[in-house]
Parts: sequence; C-alpha cells; structure tokens
Amino acid sequence: MNGAFLSLALVTQLGGPLVMPVGDVVPVINVERTCKETAATDKAMNLDLPQSVENCMRDENSAQQQLAAIWSNYSASVRDRCAAEATLLGSGSYVDLLTCMQMNDPATLSATPALRGASKNRNKN
Repeated sequence: MNGAFLSLALVTQLGGPLVMPVGDVVPVINVERTCKETAATDKAMNLDLPQSVENCMRDENSAQQQLAAIWSNYSASVRDRCAAEATLLGSGSYVDLLTCMQMNDPATLSATPALRGASKNRNKN
C-alpha cells in the first residue's frame, strides 16, 4: 500500500502520466493541466464561447464525483477501456471517462448536467 502512495507522489512530482489507474477506484487524472491546455487552445482559436479554466475544472470535478458514485457498477474491462479512451491523446478528462462508461451501459445512466470540462468532444453540438 505504501508503494502505491510513493508511486503516486513520484509521478505527481515528476509531472508523469496524466492517468494513474488504482484498480477498483476512479483513476487519478491530471485535469488541471488538461484544463489549462484546453483554455489556451480555445483562446488561440478565438472561439465565441471559450472554456475558462475555472469552468473546465468545475465540470471535471463534477464528473469525477459522479464517477466515484458509479465506478463499482461497471466491469473492470469497461473501466479499463474507458480510462484508456479518456486519456488516449495524452490529455485526460473525467467528462470523457464518464461519458464512455455511461454509453457502455445505458441501464446505469444517471441524470447528468451538460458538462464540457476538457472533453475532446466539448465543442461538438
């Protein structure tokens, strides 16, 4: 157990991977970094409704809380596949992870507010 905490501390200090799977708990995703990159990209693209870092973090934290409530309802294969998909392009998003998991089992869908966060699909409407 102490080894897991040490690994997490080292990865965090060294600016390591965006996601660190921890088995039966929601993986830790560095959404702060992702939200900052998302906001900078939106600003550089001169979007009419750019995503602020604060709004992005609010959405990502909300998605993380929702994931914590439903995580154990899904099989390990769905959790692993969705975690890999949500961090595929080197950036991580709890919004993408939540969406992937919900799409894999419509029976467990819960009322979800319109979250954008750092989702790769945030500007598709």
